[in-house]
Amino acid sequence: MLETLGKKLILHLQLGPVRISFDLVTVLVALAVTGFLALGAWWLRRGLPRDPEAPLSRRAAFLITVLELAETQLLGGFPKRLARDLLPLILTLFLFVLFCNWVTVLPIPYIVSPTQNLNVTFSLALLVYTMSHYYGARERGLAAHLRSYLEPYPFLLPMNLIGDFGRTLSHAFRLFGNILGGAILITIMPVKFAPLVILANVWFGLFVGAIQALVFALLASAYIRIAVE
Repeated sequence: MLETLGKKLILHLQLGPVRISFDLVTVLVALAVTGFLALGAWWLRRGLPRDPEAPLSRRAAFLITVLELAETQLLGGFPKRLARDLLPLILTLFLFVLFCNWVTVLPIPYIVSPTQNLNVTFSLALLVYTMSHYYGARERGLAAHLRSYLEPYPFLLPMNLIGDFGRTLSHAFRLFGNILGGAILITIMPVKFAPLVILANVWFGLFVGAIQALVFALLASAYIRIAVE
């Protein structure tokens, strides 16, 4: 069942006693971004030579440059083995958040960035939270990872748990607040001032979207690094 809530189109699904509600536009835009990234990955993959001794194609050279840059900038403090394991996760998070942020500047009615929805940003932050514990337990051992919550004193366990999950909340709210605020500013500026500011707003949206995606990916990398160290 579809329901209009303000300017949002909400889809309700009834699964027995459980009722699940979706912001339909947010879900569709997120799926479109995912499909775009999958298509881009497929296109780059087709540009890789099958013969390891063949000269590099332009797409292969571009892909190698991007991967090396991402590994250096996002995972520079990790051991080489762990950095290679984490690179797909962190780079995928960066690209997904980046293109979701950039949806804001598209002049399409009713199309909004998925990262303006707190459910999306909180889900991404929970993913980072889960993966940080997974890699922490894998690299240090489960017992040592759990024992870290009793340091430096066992009675600080509640504070350590609150601080640990508080990072996840701030991770989600930081991205949500910045993208929502930027979208509101981009909407208001052309109305209040001359139409010439529209181009400046587009550049502002692209810049803020890129910075927030980079910050989100860097924080994800930092939280995982804290867990494994």
